[in-house]
Amino acid sequence: MRADDIMSMNVITVSPETDIRDVAKALLDNHVSAVPVVDDRGQLLGIVSEGDLMRRRESGTERQSSWWLKMLQNPNDLAGDYVKTHGRHAKDVMTRDVVTVTAETSASEIAEILEKKRIKRVPVLHDGKVVGIVSRANLLHGLIVRKIPISSKGSETDLKKAVLEELRETGVRALINVVVSDGAVHLWGAVESNAERDALEIAAANTPGVGSVVNHVGVYPQIAGGSV
Repeated sequence: MRADDIMSMNVITVSPETDIRDVAKALLDNHVSAVPVVDDRGQLLGIVSEGDLMRRRESGTERQSSWWLKMLQNPNDLAGDYVKTHGRHAKDVMTRDVVTVTAETSASEIAEILEKKRIKRVPVLHDGKVVGIVSRANLLHGLIVRKIPISSKGSETDLKKAVLEELRETGVRALINVVVSDGAVHLWGAVESNAERDALEIAAANTPGVGSVVNHVGVYPQIAGGSV
């Protein structure tokens, strides 16, 4: 699944000269948390989010630093904070260093970007122009409609190999025996925790072609005190 499979294409944008109050109104009226800022050719210049408008003079939420703290701050930072809290147009408050993706970017890569950058959405660009936007909600929509592929029925030996391959992905380091019978997978062995046991069952169930899973895997008893 790629960005163009899940992105919102009806993207609300503003111009760099859009008044701050109109930006806030666009966010509220369209129930979005951010709007890209584009020029008259549709080229992305920045993005304004709810967070960019949280500290404003008009709402009395601008940060009030003591005089001695201001003495320690970098003058450029002070000037930047002033523009952010007093600027009247989108270009004054927008974030200019915008993380973007292309239509071909995979959903898994987008999820990783959102997680690592701690952001809620990424614009999708084509030749520098905004063609869509992918938010956390879009990823959830993709999760809901995504179907687990079902392979054509093969031999039980092939299915067993596929299950074993999926079990390796769990990272569980235990000798697990897999028995396949009429599409049902039986798991045997012993692990160190219930979490490992659950991971094995989920991995087997997610393997294409598996009809059901019977989990016989046991959990080693935990010895209190460390010695007997």
